[in-house]
Amino acid sequence: MYHRFDAVVVGAGGAGLMAALQLRAVNTAVISKLYPVRSHTGTAQGGIAAALANLEEDYPEWHAFDTVKGGDYVVDQAAAETMCAEAVDVVYELERGGLPFNRTPDGKIDQRRFGGHTRNFGEAPVRRACYAADRTGHMILQTLFQQGIKHQVRFFNEFHLLDLLIHEGRCCGVVALEIATGEIHVFHSKAVILAAGGYGRAYKITSNAHALTGDGVAVPYRRGVPLEDMEFYQFHPTGIYKMGILLTEAARGEGGILLNGKGERFMERYAPKLVDLAPRDMVSRCILLEVRAGNGVEGKDYVYLDVRHLGKEVIDAKLPDITDFVRTYMGIDPVTQPVPIQPTAHYAMGGVPTDVDGRVVVDESGTPLPGLYAAGECACVSVHGANRLGTNSLVDIVVFGRRAGRHAARFVQEADLPPLPPHPDAFAREQVDKLLRGPQQGERAVAIREKLQAEMMDKASVMRQESDLKALQRTLGELHEAYERVAIQDRGLRFNTDLTETLELGCLLDIADTIVVGAQARTESRGAHWREDYPKRDDANWLKHTLAYRRDGGIELRYKPVSITRFQPQERKY
Repeated sequence: MYHRFDAVVVGAGGAGLMAALQLRAVNTAVISKLYPVRSHTGTAQGGIAAALANLEEDYPEWHAFDTVKGGDYVVDQAAAETMCAEAVDVVYELERGGLPFNRTPDGKIDQRRFGGHTRNFGEAPVRRACYAADRTGHMILQTLFQQGIKHQVRFFNEFHLLDLLIHEGRCCGVVALEIATGEIHVFHSKAVILAAGGYGRAYKITSNAHALTGDGVAVPYRRGVPLEDMEFYQFHPTGIYKMGILLTEAARGEGGILLNGKGERFMERYAPKLVDLAPRDMVSRCILLEVRAGNGVEGKDYVYLDVRHLGKEVIDAKLPDITDFVRTYMGIDPVTQPVPIQPTAHYAMGGVPTDVDGRVVVDESGTPLPGLYAAGECACVSVHGANRLGTNSLVDIVVFGRRAGRHAARFVQEADLPPLPPHPDAFAREQVDKLLRGPQQGERAVAIREKLQAEMMDKASVMRQESDLKALQRTLGELHEAYERVAIQDRGLRFNTDLTETLELGCLLDIADTIVVGAQARTESRGAHWREDYPKRDDANWLKHTLAYRRDGGIELRYKPVSITRFQPQERKY
């Protein structure tokens, strides 16, 4: 089936919906693998950072400094300054759209502390996170979706991205699978905005939903678009033990503490100023160091998150969702018992490279690919660098979703509709037909996926080293070979999850390649990328971004400089 639009947005989370709202004056389609309010933005809990200064003195410059320092100085500072300056306006825009923020006694938006956010350039913690209990992302998603309905945005729900159409040097649309019918659709457009989320399902223990398989990253990568800084993948320190279900940093922002098996508040030794509110990469490493030192609870590989001292009233009022998660999945009441936690795969700092207007760039010089935009977790404008600060993800999606949508709206009003390539759906049909019409006997996707996730968790997570990464690279080669022999059992067209999950697995394998190759090449430790064999940060050689290109012979790595405006790199002390 063929469709024609001025603009197509792929993804209906916070970034995609915010972009679509800027495009409501032109003919726009939003394609989503899920029903929009099931998008992963809804799982973000603790808050959205903005220097409103409603409770304490604060400025966007302080926020930008924390963002750059938290990202271990591989943040593009011009982009960080843009994000932090526009965060204030976009939060008030969300408020005007109906978002029910928690309130101070005098009716202002309430704010709380979060990891790595400080006043006066690192002096002490500051209340910067605007929040709606521990459901902030859910409220943002609901608010933006309601606005989309109000403005009659056209949604194509449960459409799975298969291909990105690039012809004669311009992006001209996408190809997607309608999950309900198995029909392949061509969406011909002047502009495409990729806002399809992350790829945490490459890891065994993750806070990411099952749908986060990096389709919006792998598909452009296969079409020649480079991926930036893929070696930087964040592990959140407080996932429920063995399950990965996230317990928001807001628990520590409200005063929760981390305890080792000896009952010690161990973060006092590692980050004496910020303690439990140090950046996520630091806290995750510290937990693993405690476990390695034999200080895990009962000698096991977890520690405790303790909020008992906050009292039932505070816990129920400000942390209701995570309290319910713990009671449901662990049979533990956080009001009376500490909660077992461990680091869990959480957030991709890397992705499709963009400029501050969301335009996808394809080389070291920042050359845009006309008509192609990206925003949110699938994109890398590099405001997060080597480690994202908590609450900056929600700022990122709404600020750069808005900027991408506004630029795309101007672009499509001035541009002509580009021609499609011959047989635009050929590559997508080849992918689907290979699985639907191939032999029924072969490798099972579930076995390949489980091996991938276990190996990535073991060898490319919080701690990394050369021997493990080389072994993982060999394993990935074997998994790619197995994937070529993969067979599915379901040959139907309607809601064929066997088919879609196998397509998603192909994306995860391609993405894992770039993570491992980038991590092996970066012989230093920076932010979430911690090389035990190279434990020091090396600004002389590695203060630069990685670009990974897919080539017939493997992956080609190139590098581009970091944008430094006012904050010179310094040692990260907390």
